Amino acid sequence: MRKTFVTIAALTLVPLGAVGCVSKSEYTKTVQAAEADSSRLKRELADAGQRNEQLTADRAELERTLTMKSGELGKSIADQRQRITSLEGDNARLTQELADAQKAREEKVREVSSTYDQLVAKMKGEIDKGQVTISELKGKLTVNMVEAILFDSGRAEVKPEGLVVLGKVIEILKTVNDKSIRIEGHTDNKPIVGTLTQRYPSNWELSAGRAINVARYLEKQGIEAAHLSAAAFGEFKPVAENVTPEGRAKNRRIEIVLVPKE
Repeated sequence: MRKTFVTIAALTLVPLGAVGCVSKSEYTKTVQAAEADSSRLKRELADAGQRNEQLTADRAELERTLTMKSGELGKSIADQRQRITSLEGDNARLTQELADAQKAREEKVREVSSTYDQLVAKMKGEIDKGQVTISELKGKLTVNMVEAILFDSGRAEVKPEGLVVLGKVIEILKTVNDKSIRIEGHTDNKPIVGTLTQRYPSNWELSAGRAINVARYLEKQGIEAAHLSAAAFGEFKPVAENVTPEGRAKNRRIEIVLVPKE
């Protein structure tokens, strides 16, 4: 029995020794290859770890940037909305102011037109005779009266017939409360001569005297003095050529002008 076991053991050791010699070389190569693969994998893993850390850092930075930009954008949108609201309010206010101004302007135009119509109706006779002209332009109403119906030649005092004509104008002017009344004196280009120069050295003085006397008469008839003014233009604002008697007659005039109050 013992002899048989020894024989079996000997037979078993021979193959194991032979197998061990062959596997060691292959094993060494396998181990070396495995170690090389392990080193490569470790390097790749380390590289992957670094890339992952960089990606994590980049993502965190991107999130911070997006959060900051989102906050800035939100603030900008809020500011723009507030500005739009403010502009809409300003636009509504300006639109209303424009509408109010337009309404007031139309009302004033209606008032001037009404005054114009009343004057034309009241002074139809003088207008038909060419003694008076009435014009209306851009809210300014002008009553133009030729010298002959108000004054004698070379004089600044309004004659009785002239007072009658002025009375018709005054009746309408008393109803006008939102205009200033400017009395303008005008002459032709003929110089003052003779003894008349002692009182009126030039056409300025003559036109001024006539304008002032008309203004005084309007005041005496109830027109507020604060609404009245007198201006002298002499021969320097003609409405016709001074080369003919007819032209000079048109230039010798008194104009009553209704203008907006300052």
